[in-house]
Amino acid sequence: MACLVSRTGREMQRYNSNGGRQVVGCIPYRYKEDVDGSASNELEVLVVSSQKGQTLMFPKGGWELDESIEEAAYRESLEEAGVTGIVQHELGQWSFISKRHGTYYEGHMFPLLVKEQLDLWPEKDLRRRTWMSVDEVREVCHHWWMKEALDILVERLTLQKNRNI
Repeated sequence: MACLVSRTGREMQRYNSNGGRQVVGCIPYRYKEDVDGSASNELEVLVVSSQKGQTLMFPKGGWELDESIEEAAYRESLEEAGVTGIVQHELGQWSFISKRHGTYYEGHMFPLLVKEQLDLWPEKDLRRRTWMSVDEVREVCHHWWMKEALDILVERLTLQKNRNI
């Protein structure tokens, strides 16, 4: 087993042309299993607590100079939520004000179809992770831009499901 450690510091962070920090996040998702172990149609998404433990959100963090945007999305899901899977097509880009720093950030969100949930991950002792329904996440997530990304994901998955029927 490899030893995983979260990246820290801002030396390698990307900033846009307006000086806004670029952050990348994922919406980890899966389809809930029925009692018999078969996949159901009920979508579940994974949220993590903030480092201070007060709020729930999707895994996100800085996009660094030595990685692609998709690699950053994958890394954040691994570091903060302890999940791996398939990073899918970007859901969008948002401009928002950081509550902590009071400056504009540029946020990018991706869906992550979860393939594995790890027992040990870099921020296990800093965060708690919780699988929830889409409606539950809409209630507990306080970031408007993350809720918009979730709505786009749900719409995309619904369209895909309807095409396959």
